[in-house]
Order: sequence, then structure tokens, then C-alpha cells
Amino acid sequence: MPGSQTGDAAVDPLETLALVMGVAWASGINLYAAVLMLGLMNATGNVVLPEDLQVLSHPAVLAAAAIMYCVEFFADKAPGVDSAWDAVHTFIRIPAGAVLAAAAVGEVDPGVQFAAFLVGGSLAATSHVTKAGGRVLINTSPEPISNWLASLGEDALVLTGLWTALAHPWVFLALLIVFIVLVAWLLPRIWRAIRLIAARVRTWFGPRAHSPADASRTSQSGTPT
Repeated sequence: MPGSQTGDAAVDPLETLALVMGVAWASGINLYAAVLMLGLMNATGNVVLPEDLQVLSHPAVLAAAAIMYCVEFFADKAPGVDSAWDAVHTFIRIPAGAVLAAAAVGEVDPGVQFAAFLVGGSLAATSHVTKAGGRVLINTSPEPISNWLASLGEDALVLTGLWTALAHPWVFLALLIVFIVLVAWLLPRIWRAIRLIAARVRTWFGPRAHSPADASRTSQSGTPT
């Protein structure tokens, strides 16, 4: 696996770029699955992560990631709960994606690390917003099976995407470009759909508009006899 050479002895810029983009993208969808996968692969020797990412293989980090992944596994499949979970994780996935992307470039010029931090945070935000927005739309469906299918699909996408980033960097980067183009086309439509849903919810809970018949009955009841 090409990613197994991501160490001090031989640093391939393409592999490094794919790892930076891959870990940021995956963090925005399922941070705990991404950390757990990379940590286990590094601990078992299937990949050698940059020194700043070696901490992912620490037993405490692996245990925490495994526990939180189990919690998210169930929270992510309950309609409504998944959107609340995503809202809270806006403040976790995006910063974590930025930090992991900066760590993935290894010991380089601080300017390069900061650039990776900015790009990683932006990419994590993009994948997170896409996931969260899609879940809001899915939650309008009355049946829960769509939440399960979406959650399992996202987990599989994270694991497959990270493996591709490590094993086939060119393939991952090409697919990432397709993803960014698709998101640029999709996000405005998701936002419009969410606004329509929000407007509909406001009409349910807002004051009911009086019809002319209601106004006529009101005026008649208030007329002195």
C-alpha cells in the first residue's frame, strides 16, 4: 500500500496531499470512524502515519474513538436525534478535521501546516454541511429505514474513501474533485429545500390565519341584540 511509506524516510507529496484531504473530508462525515480506522491501521503496521498523527494509535485515543463511534452509530440512525447530533458536532468535526489535516503534512514549514489547517477545515465543513443538510431532508420521511441506510452508507463511504486515499491517491483526488463539483451543485438545492421545510413548520406552529367566514362569525357574535 503506497500509504505505508508515509514516514520520515520517504515522503511522497501526492500521498501526503491525499492523506491531508482524505482525513479532512472523512472527519466532516464521521470523525470517530476516521480516527479509529487510521489509528488501527497505523497500530497494525498497515500504514505509517506522519509523526504528528502517530497519537491516533494511542490506546486511549483508540478506546475513546471506539466508544464515541458506537454512540454515534445509534444516534445517527434515529430521526431527529441525528440532526441534533450533527448540530452539536459542527463544533467538533470541523476543528478536528482542520487539526488532523495540519498534522497529516508532517514536520514541514509552519506556513504549509497552516495552509493545510485552513484547507482541511474548509473541506471538513463542506462534507459536514452536506451530510447534515441531507439528513434534515431525510428526516421529513415518515419511515426510519432511510436514516439507517444513509448512516450505513456514510460509514462505508468514510472507510472506503480513506482506504482509497491511502492506497490509490490519484483515484481519491479525482473522486474528491467530483465530490466538490457535486456539492457545489447540490448545496444550494439542499438549502432551498430546508428553507421550504422551515417555512412549513412555522405555519404549523404560528398563529392561524382567519378566514372571511371566521371574521363574519366574530362580527355577528359581537353585534348587540
